[in-house]
Amino acid sequence: MEIDERAVAALGDRVLGPEHKSVPAVAWGRTVREFLGTGPRLEDFQTPVFTLDRSALNHNSAIMAELADAAGVRLAPHGKTTMAPQLWAEQLAAGCWGITFATPWQAQVARSFGVRRIVLANALVDPLGLRWIAGELARDPAFEFVCWADSVATVELMDHQLRSVPGSARIRVLVELGGAQARTGARTLGEGHAIATAIERSDRLTLAGVGGYEGALARDRSPESMAALRRYLDDVARLHRELAAAGRYRDGAIVTAGGSAYQDLVLERLAGLADEQGAHGVPTTVVLRSGAYLIHDDGLYSEVSPLTPNRSPHPLRAAMHAWARVLSRPEPDLALLDAGRRDVPYDSGLPTPQLVGTQPVSEVGALTVAKLADQHAFLRVPAAADLPIGSVVRLGLSHPCTAFDKWRLIPVIDDANAARPRVVDLVHTFF
Repeated sequence: MEIDERAVAALGDRVLGPEHKSVPAVAWGRTVREFLGTGPRLEDFQTPVFTLDRSALNHNSAIMAELADAAGVRLAPHGKTTMAPQLWAEQLAAGCWGITFATPWQAQVARSFGVRRIVLANALVDPLGLRWIAGELARDPAFEFVCWADSVATVELMDHQLRSVPGSARIRVLVELGGAQARTGARTLGEGHAIATAIERSDRLTLAGVGGYEGALARDRSPESMAALRRYLDDVARLHRELAAAGRYRDGAIVTAGGSAYQDLVLERLAGLADEQGAHGVPTTVVLRSGAYLIHDDGLYSEVSPLTPNRSPHPLRAAMHAWARVLSRPEPDLALLDAGRRDVPYDSGLPTPQLVGTQPVSEVGALTVAKLADQHAFLRVPAAADLPIGSVVRLGLSHPCTAFDKWRLIPVIDDANAARPRVVDLVHTFF
């Protein structure tokens, strides 16, 4: 099994209580499974509430699986987006090769649910994290793990810290290639070769391939951005080919890139590497790490993703929404909603009103969230708009990564466009 299905199923036995934001008081003291057995609907939950749309989740999972399969690449979606083992289990069941994480702690959560193959898309220099990983590899021969290094100093520190760790388990390491003014990652191909040499010198590390993150290099799809991204991805491919040609890999290699904005470019420039293994005798697995595809959004990714209606015949759909209630109309053109920065993401765009009750916003008037306070949204409205106190507004959201971390339990509804959505599941998060 790619994940411990019994551990995931046991989340249904957790008892609900007031610590679970928006869950109604009638559910307190019941297990998740018991409460779901009562057939709750979204209207039974307090506002504000953050929801997932089951129909959209299923749709997005199928779209991405078909894309990866057609391109001959593997998926290891970034689990830090949701930190939800139930969703990781769904992704693995849909054919994902592994799950990606950013910190040792996130990997520890994943291992507690039995995730068998983990990509740590980051350097691993914390001594406790290194010891734990080495211990997991020694304890469970079926566990597969790979992390990144972007400097010789990183490799030397890892090697030094592992010398005092019992056993002979080797940690597989990818050379991380970055770009100027971006995030982590070696800045030149020469540095990449030096890192590979340092990994080869270690008795506790194994050179496993090349990785990187193109999303740090652009925020739009302008011609200049697209050209820069292609140059970067070509450098990732070049470094891998040079390492393979020099016989630097002991076994197969992994080449990985890919956020949720430029999957098309990653496939265009890297997918073919999986077919080149005959040239140098190095079996190569190309791994796409898109984290937000399952959830998608109505903001950042709806603008830059290649899987949108204006760019693809098979677009993704936003699977997350917030539902907030009008608390006050203190001025003719102002309404205050009961959702704020504690409830909804705002780092990559403010929420966008979509429905008032079951009415499309276009039928009510031009409604705009102008700003957020901790527990309030400032909604600008036409003075004559029919928006009485107590009205419920559905909000489209931007950036799944900063939406999930505000909720420890998330209702999954059957269809966000239904008149009375049914709650069909409750997803636990671990932040």
